[in-house]
Amino acid sequence: MAKILVFDDEPSILLMIKKMLERAGHEVDMALNGREGMELLEKNKPDLVITDIIMPEKEGLETIMTLRKKYPEIKIIAISGGGRIGPEGYLPSAKHLGADMVFQKPLVQKEFMEAVALLLSKTKREIFPKQL
Repeated sequence: MAKILVFDDEPSILLMIKKMLERAGHEVDMALNGREGMELLEKNKPDLVITDIIMPEKEGLETIMTLRKKYPEIKIIAISGGGRIGPEGYLPSAKHLGADMVFQKPLVQKEFMEAVALLLSKTKREIFPKQL
C-alpha cells in the first residue's frame, strides 16, 4: 500500500480517482488546489503525487516545479482536461518540468492504474529527509 496525494479542483474527479486508488489498496489524501496540496504533502509525505494542471491558487505546472526542486525523488503524474489551449498544450510542459507520466482527462482507468503501479514499483529511495 502506498500513500498517494491527489490535487484537482473538480470534486467529482477527486472522488473518482480516490475510489480507483483505494480499490487498489492505497491510502489517498485529496486537495482542491496546489497550495492546499503542498500543505498536505508536508504533513503526510506521500509516495506519489497526482496533480491536475489547471487549478486555482497554485496551478499544476508551478506545483510540479516546486515538487521537483524540493523533493526530486517523488513520483508525479500530471493530468489535464485542457483549458483554453487543450490538454495537448499543457501536458508536454508538465513532462518537461518533471512529471514522470501525463494523462489527458477523461482518464482511461486501466492505463492510469497501470501507470500508478509502475511508478510505485520503481526502486524507492528516500524522498523526505529523515529529520522531517
